[in-house]
Amino acid sequence: MSLFKSKNNPAPVAQNNSSQFADVALRMISEAVIMTNRAGVIQYLNPAAVTMTGCKAPENVYGLDYGLLIRIETKEGRELPEAENPLLQATRTGQPLDNYECVMIQAGSDKRLPVAISVIPVPGLSGGFILTLRDITKELAEEGEQTEFISTASHEMRTPVASIEGYLSLALNPQTATIDERARGYLTSAHTAAQHLGKLFRDLLDTTKLDDGHIRPNFVPTEMIGAVKQISDDFIVRMREAKLNYRFGSTDPTGAAGGLRLDQVVYGFVDPNFLREIIDNLLDNALKYTPAGGSVYVGVLGDGDRVLINVTDTGVGISSTDLQHIFQKFYRADNSDTREIGGTGLGLYITKQRVEAMGGRIWAESAFGEGTTFYVSLPRLSAEEYEKRSIALRNAAQAPPTQPVQPTPNNITQGGIVK
Repeated sequence: MSLFKSKNNPAPVAQNNSSQFADVALRMISEAVIMTNRAGVIQYLNPAAVTMTGCKAPENVYGLDYGLLIRIETKEGRELPEAENPLLQATRTGQPLDNYECVMIQAGSDKRLPVAISVIPVPGLSGGFILTLRDITKELAEEGEQTEFISTASHEMRTPVASIEGYLSLALNPQTATIDERARGYLTSAHTAAQHLGKLFRDLLDTTKLDDGHIRPNFVPTEMIGAVKQISDDFIVRMREAKLNYRFGSTDPTGAAGGLRLDQVVYGFVDPNFLREIIDNLLDNALKYTPAGGSVYVGVLGDGDRVLINVTDTGVGISSTDLQHIFQKFYRADNSDTREIGGTGLGLYITKQRVEAMGGRIWAESAFGEGTTFYVSLPRLSAEEYEKRSIALRNAAQAPPTQPVQPTPNNITQGGIVK
């Protein structure tokens, strides 16, 4: 008799046991699990979901839209409009969402809880979604400790690295030192390495400042096409030296840049320094990963209530596997075409942080060997709103600083200072 053959058919018992095990697992796990139908109406909550959302009992929310129970905002405390809400977009489009970190507002108490949300579409005729929420309070605390360490270490190491770079510059300067060509080659390599190390420390400091909220955007009403063109045109000389074709406001022959027009006037509300860092990083990437003879296209388009910026290149492209990770900290694609290209692996992470700090979104479309387009979507201002904000900014700049009332014999009483 076969060892794998049972005398009796145990299938019904096994199915019952599996159902019981699944029920026990859902009740015991620490992650919140919420199941909805295709319309987003809540069908099931496990005990962790009841506790985490603060709804007190599952019966209180059965039959309600999940959006009434799960209200989220960014980690910085900014409300998310519908167009920027990844949870809402995932359930509307039927696309999965993986570990989106945000803050959930608990029902009734308005207590904030940092969570990582995932959305899993349920296939089949019934449709629906499984939403999972994980409390990341402890993870953020540990990340904060790591960030503090990296920030302190980077700050302390910047000074000696700057000194090394400075002395190497003096050694390479014919007016301050005399060296033979072999020594010059060695010192040039050391100087390049010192510069790379200095950039790594600067990127690390920027990253930690972003992560712990020490860098906040200073919003200014901005005419976006002119602003982006001014930043992009600073790369013209580098493009020529790299033997690349550069064009602003026009699409590549395939139309991947989206039919951009220069006769639009597009306004935004952005931090000019953040905007410069974003465009600089994307163009720097395009330069590094596009071989001589290739092309780089930059454009700005008003798209409804958004400003859409594209940076398109005809370079080596990004594989579908790498495309999922390019905005992660320290991630660098590892293949024969990119392995020799220097970089800290922080540029796109910083770029994403800058974009999101201004209420925007960044993504890339690419195929390996076929070039890449990075898109940046930012909130758009109407002409009227742009004018109002510009006037308010000018008035604030011209207003004299408020002076405290100084005590004089005429405005002092026994009770203190009066008007």
